Amino acid sequence: MFGYVRPHRDELKVRELRDYEALYCGLCHALGRRHGFWARFFLNYDFTFLAMVLDQGTGRPELERRRCPARLWCTKKYCASSGGLAAAADAGTILTYWKLRDTVRDGGFWSRLAGRALSLALRPAYRRAERLRPEYDRTVRTCLEELHALEDGRCPSLDRTADTFARILSAAAPSGEGTARGRALEQLLYHLGRWIYLVDAWDDLEEDRQRGAYNPIAARFPGTEEDNRSYLRTTLGHSLNLARSAWALLEPGPWGPQVDNILYLGLPLVEELVFTGRWKAVKKRKQ
Repeated sequence: MFGYVRPHRDELKVRELRDYEALYCGLCHALGRRHGFWARFFLNYDFTFLAMVLDQGTGRPELERRRCPARLWCTKKYCASSGGLAAAADAGTILTYWKLRDTVRDGGFWSRLAGRALSLALRPAYRRAERLRPEYDRTVRTCLEELHALEDGRCPSLDRTADTFARILSAAAPSGEGTARGRALEQLLYHLGRWIYLVDAWDDLEEDRQRGAYNPIAARFPGTEEDNRSYLRTTLGHSLNLARSAWALLEPGPWGPQVDNILYLGLPLVEELVFTGRWKAVKKRKQ
């Protein structure tokens, strides 16, 4: 999907990092078990975060060993007990599929070609996920249609475009819960989604300008880059603070230290890397 929601690994304790990596592997196994082999190829860090915040368990995660499908010659510890893995696997598959279809619609020639091939490979997995989470699929479709209309109209509002994407992520919270926990979780995911959308827009700004493609930052700020940067860093900080406030209202559960690390250290680090032009190199190294 995007891959921005990562921990600051150097600041995690050994046990916390081990459990986080086990959850990442557990999500891979959940994708394969629920949606088939090809779904594993779209595993990413963003939905590992979703699995953590959706987990309502209270005990330590249970770890098991299983052969790694990417490295068949070794076995790795994976988390099999997280209550959020199934929902994260379903939501991740649905959102990844529609992100690929969006690339087919708006990308360059080679991006469209790759997006079409990958979306065809993922389509059976998407169909299974859509049957399991029809309400979430409908929300994603509706919000993306709204987003396409705003993009086609070259909407100059950051808030309207970011809100449309943020509602996609907030809809991944359990529907119909109607509790204080449910509302706080929706707000956490909403403001995180807004942050992801705007960071991604800045990350793609130069590429979109070269292609003449729509970018909400370029549409909102036709002026100097410094003006763009200052305003955007301020509104990103506001979104992060609201996400942290929502998280503070939730019971941290077994993944509290990892979520704290991501919200207070990992996301600011990623933001700094994006704004200093170092993010793509770091992302390739999967650090």
